[in-house]
Amino acid sequence: MDDYRALENLLFSYAALVDAGDFEGVGALFAEGAFVGSGGTFRGAEVARMLRDNVIVYEDGTPRTKHVTTNIALEVSGDTASGRAYFTVLQAVPGLPLQTIVAGRYADRFTRTADGWRFTERRAAVDLVGDVGHHLRPRP
Repeated sequence: MDDYRALENLLFSYAALVDAGDFEGVGALFAEGAFVGSGGTFRGAEVARMLRDNVIVYEDGTPRTKHVTTNIALEVSGDTASGRAYFTVLQAVPGLPLQTIVAGRYADRFTRTADGWRFTERRAAVDLVGDVGHHLRPRP
């Protein structure tokens, strides 16, 4: 598999794990890197904890979301790479129609390890916010 396809698969793995409610799996993606968002900087198990503390999970064990990653631009230079992408998060919960709840941008850095490509850093910037009341727990 070429580097670009491997990096795309890493991007899509993040989305699939979040949508499956596998927050431990998401944390594992950042075991050697950091997730940076409006709530701060998190690594490994901290990422999993941040998601568990903030994302509402429904009876099926998922947040009832689909993270759609588009406009992917990747640059590879030896054992490092960088990337940019847009994200759009859709959600459908009982009693409410399918809706877009948030959209924004990722700025990513990657490192190739013996086990393949890994996140070094993901910066998530939110550009548009819809009704996240069924997705995020209220902050105290």
